[in-house]
Amino acid sequence: MIQFGIQFFPNVGPETKSARQYFDECLRLVDLVDELGYANVRIVEHYFHPYGGYSPSPLLFLAAASQRTRTARLIAGAVLPVFNHPLKLAGEIGMLDALSEGRLEVGFARAFLPHEFDSFGIDLDSSRRRFDEGIEQVRLLLEQPQASSQGEFHAFENVTSLPRPTQRSRPPFWVAAYATPESFANAGTKGHGIMAIPMAGSRIRELSALYRGAWRDAGHAGEGMVMLAFHMYCAPSRREAIATAKGPIDRYLRSLVDASSGWRGDRASSAYPGYPELIERLSKESFESQLEKGAAWVGDPDSIAEQVVRLWHETGGFDIASLQVNFNTLDADLAAASMRLFSQEVVPRVRRAIADGRGAA
Repeated sequence: MIQFGIQFFPNVGPETKSARQYFDECLRLVDLVDELGYANVRIVEHYFHPYGGYSPSPLLFLAAASQRTRTARLIAGAVLPVFNHPLKLAGEIGMLDALSEGRLEVGFARAFLPHEFDSFGIDLDSSRRRFDEGIEQVRLLLEQPQASSQGEFHAFENVTSLPRPTQRSRPPFWVAAYATPESFANAGTKGHGIMAIPMAGSRIRELSALYRGAWRDAGHAGEGMVMLAFHMYCAPSRREAIATAKGPIDRYLRSLVDASSGWRGDRASSAYPGYPELIERLSKESFESQLEKGAAWVGDPDSIAEQVVRLWHETGGFDIASLQVNFNTLDADLAAASMRLFSQEVVPRVRRAIADGRGAA
């Protein structure tokens, strides 16, 4: 059964909203999650820029969210091994797994913003190696009572990471990927969930099939887990929804391009082939293009339900929709009303339509 969760991607700075106000609004939305049947809460890791910079520590926010929920899963989406020591990261994961009574899930990503690498003094070309080493070392520390690893970047010998995970053998892992087939296949082979975005368009169906095939070939039970991320704003009328969401989504997209501006000019990295061209394509994205390709779910309950079911069939099916509900400067009360309307009017008809193998009605 398809699940729906909410995610927070801060896209504000001190000139538009204080951190105190932003997180107060987020936690008030978290208060609605169990009541409205949302399956999980998710937040990112970024630095130094209004695009995500209010969330340098996703686990810290999720610790607060764990005390405002009782059933929702808590998903770090995603932590960045390149900027975190595995010994510290593993210990914090174990601590939050205990605080949440075993509800934590941990996503990992490579990071892609040049300004973050520059500020930390880390070479972009090393990101893939740092990611692979980091996720493997965290896995060892969580799964083994005594772990040893001699890596290129970090090494430890006979370390017992504390606290030990509440979940056995550890919290589930996810891997964030965009459109690289190797990333999808590798996640499936290793038994991790995949976090993706529908910007990859029709390729998501192909990439999801590659991931699920690698999952089965590796002998894992089930079909794996595919999570896609969307902006979502639901209102009683489509016109009202578009009028409210258009400005915040356009500003979000401009902020993404500004944060990625380090890829413009002659900046290049063998670890990120094609990224300058990717950012150039992103600079042409708009609210209208996001709506057309299904990356933004904005409208009344009828139009959103039709869009969700159509996209679910076009992509070959996904397991979790992770919904940005208070993107950019969208008012928190409007976001709460949108969450409520989506839960009450959209989710039931989407699930019925998918179960019946038909379009939304």
